[in-house]
Amino acid sequence: MRKPDYGVENETAVVTGASQGIGKSIAETLAAGGADVSICSRSMDRIGPVADSINDAEGGDALAVECDVRERERVEEFVEATVDELGDIDVLVNNAGGEFVANFEDISENGWETIVDLNLNSTVHCSQLAGEVMREGDGGSVINISSVNGQHAAPGESHYGAAKAAIIRLTETLAVEWADEGIRVNCVAPGLIQTPGVAETLGIQSDDMPPREKVERRIGHSEEIADVVQFLASSAASFVNGETLTAKGVPRAGNSMSQDLGLER
Repeated sequence: MRKPDYGVENETAVVTGASQGIGKSIAETLAAGGADVSICSRSMDRIGPVADSINDAEGGDALAVECDVRERERVEEFVEATVDELGDIDVLVNNAGGEFVANFEDISENGWETIVDLNLNSTVHCSQLAGEVMREGDGGSVINISSVNGQHAAPGESHYGAAKAAIIRLTETLAVEWADEGIRVNCVAPGLIQTPGVAETLGIQSDDMPPREKVERRIGHSEEIADVVQFLASSAASFVNGETLTAKGVPRAGNSMSQDLGLER
C-alpha cells in the first residue's frame, strides 16, 4: 500500500517574515523536517535568534538575512544570499504581512499603500525573484499566506482584506502560468491565530484569549498553520495546485468571536 510522503528533507525553503508567529513556526517546522531554511525579517536582532535556535536543534540549517521585503532590491539580495549559501530554492513561503484596524474612510493614502506593500507587493517581489531561480532549476512549490479576511468581508480591515484577496487571485494565476515549469503555487488562508501580531493589532494578549475548547477551535496556533504549509511543500501535495486551503477551525453555532474576545469593532 502506497504511503504519502509529507517529508521536506534536503529541500531548501525561503520563509519571509519569520521572526515570530506563523512565519517562525513555519521555519521551525520545515527545518525539523530536514529542510534548510533561509529566513528574513526587517531586523537582524529579531531574525538572528530564530536561526540560532534552529541551528542548535536537530534538522536542517538556517540562514538569517535582514531584508525588508517591500523593497525589491533587498529581496534580490536576499534571494542571491540564499542561493550562494544554500545552493537552490525549492520552496518559497510568502508569509510577511501586517495590518492595522481602521474604518475605510479613516485610512490615509500612505496607510493603504503601506499595507498593500507589506502584504501584496512583497509577495510579488519574492515570487518573481525566487520563482526565477525555481524556473532555472527543477521547479518547486510556492505557498502564499493569505487570510480568511481575503475571502469575506472584514470590517475595519478593508486595506488588509483587499491585499489578501489579491494574493488568492495571484496564486490561482501563477499556478496556471508556472505549471508547465514544474512550479506549484498554492495559498493558505488562516483564521484567527494566537500570535504576537494578533495581540498587537487587536490590543489583546495571549493570556486574554478564551480557551480553545470554549470556542471550538476558532482560535488556532501557529504550528497548525505550519503543518498545512509543510503538506503543501511536500510531494504528498503533488496534485494540489492553484488552491487556497482555509484553516480556521470549526465555529460553534451562535458563537461570536468578537464577543468571546470582548471586542467591539
